[in-house]
Amino acid sequence: MARKKLSRPILTIGAAILVVAALTAAFWPRATMVDIGEVSRGEMMLTIDEEGRTRVRDAFVVSTPVDGRLLRVEVRPGDAVTENASVVAQMRPANPSALDARTRGQAMAAVEAAEAALRVAEANLEAARADLDVANSDVERARRLAESGTVSQAALDRAEGQARAAEAGLHTAEAAIAQRRAELQSAQAQLIGFDDRGLLDALEAQLGDVMPIYSPTDGVILRVINEDETTLPAGSPILEVGDVRDNLEVVVELISSDAVQVSVGDDVIIESWGGPGSLAGTVTRVEPFGQTKTSALGVEEQRVTVVVRISSPPERREGLGHGFRVETRIVIWQSEDAVIVPSSALFRDGDGWAVFVVRDERAETQAVEIGRDNGLLAEVLGGLEPGEQVVQFPSATLTAGTRVAQRVVE
Repeated sequence: MARKKLSRPILTIGAAILVVAALTAAFWPRATMVDIGEVSRGEMMLTIDEEGRTRVRDAFVVSTPVDGRLLRVEVRPGDAVTENASVVAQMRPANPSALDARTRGQAMAAVEAAEAALRVAEANLEAARADLDVANSDVERARRLAESGTVSQAALDRAEGQARAAEAGLHTAEAAIAQRRAELQSAQAQLIGFDDRGLLDALEAQLGDVMPIYSPTDGVILRVINEDETTLPAGSPILEVGDVRDNLEVVVELISSDAVQVSVGDDVIIESWGGPGSLAGTVTRVEPFGQTKTSALGVEEQRVTVVVRISSPPERREGLGHGFRVETRIVIWQSEDAVIVPSSALFRDGDGWAVFVVRDERAETQAVEIGRDNGLLAEVLGGLEPGEQVVQFPSATLTAGTRVAQRVVE
């Protein structure tokens, strides 16, 4: 009975100790699980990311040289062509239209007027030559008299000035002759018609029945604009030719507030172009005017065109052609040896920035001075040293002195 009386208090005390221990363990402050990052030293860059498209820098649009019937175009996009050797299209020139009596009369009158103007210009040329001869004689006479002291230096200067004026008049008369001859040829061309058989025969002998159109440059066919056989006036586009291998560049349209930060010579990283790795480029031109464009959300924006030259060799970008979509990252600032901290660790503390530094498993508030920030990493100008650990994505409930531990991702 004594043992039973003695064991009951012991059991009661033991149970009380267990309850107290359980309550203490349950309510004992635990370490807050956080994501911890590290301050490091290394390379950092600030970029402007935007979508772009490729284009051939010197693309040529091949057009019809004269009025006529274009034969069916046999070349296809991607076909290789050689400058002044590859025939890209063929056409039959149209005969000159017949002239009615009134038009012919006007044309003949224009020819007669042009011939008369040419004769007047030739007479003016002879007069200018005579004036120049007289002026040169006066200069020689004035020089001899000036050497003997008979006339003043001013008189000699006037004579030389008149000679130069006469020479200029001669040049003007010669230019007028060339102008009148061109006007005469233009007036004579208006007389070409169906009844001018000799001129037509000469034209057919020169061009033949079919006129070949050659490629203006080395490269490939980019696109065919008019493929079917049809009648076209002079200057109508047929196809587009360009050198995709050596003349490919990227055009990027930046928001004007971003464009002012870009300069000629900035490095560019070209990604998501469809091939392995990224391509290198350089900004070659920032156009000085902006255009109003509407975004996908319906917001009007001022966009500025930036041209990027692809500096990677053609072997690194096989398959990339004209009008392809790419992603560009224009580097506007970079440093090879910067102290960097994850941007997610920063939070506002008054007018400045601060982070939670992990020391002895506890979070401590540390004010920092921040430089550049690219959204992922921030440049540290003061307040942190490489190797220190900081809390990333700090919650609003985290305070200085709180025990923290690295969150384990399962």
